[in-house]
Amino acid sequence: MSEIDFRDAVIDAGDGALLERAMVAEMAELYDGFDISSEGMPKAGPQEMNPPSGRFLVGYEDDRPICCGGIKRLDDESCEIKRMYVVPDARGRGVAKALLRALEDRARAAGYLYTKLDTGPRQAGAQRLYESVGYAPTENFNGNPVAVFFGAKRL
Repeated sequence: MSEIDFRDAVIDAGDGALLERAMVAEMAELYDGFDISSEGMPKAGPQEMNPPSGRFLVGYEDDRPICCGGIKRLDDESCEIKRMYVVPDARGRGVAKALLRALEDRARAAGYLYTKLDTGPRQAGAQRLYESVGYAPTENFNGNPVAVFFGAKRL
């Protein structure tokens, strides 16, 4: 894997928006048309993911956007990692792990002590990644009716 350059971005413009839309489309395909932004799902739009309340990153490899993800404030001590996505041809090379580390670094720099995340039943690889870097099972902290794994980690 070449060096990934993680840059601050926004979820609703530029490369951040393009990658986030690709992630939403992939989730709709994976979950038979389900819209992860529908009523009852945890919010992860511009208000939650863009500054000042959140952070959104895009990772570039040779100036090509290959991944994205963000952090959403939960309370003064904890945040949630949301909208992680790696383009298909960059998968299997450690990009997701590098992205997760970059998001944790941003969360730590923002003063958070804990980070949380979730994943659905058809994303076993995501759950394996999260557990491999220290996310321990926790309660359903965000009311996500679809997720089967909720993880928490002290930063």
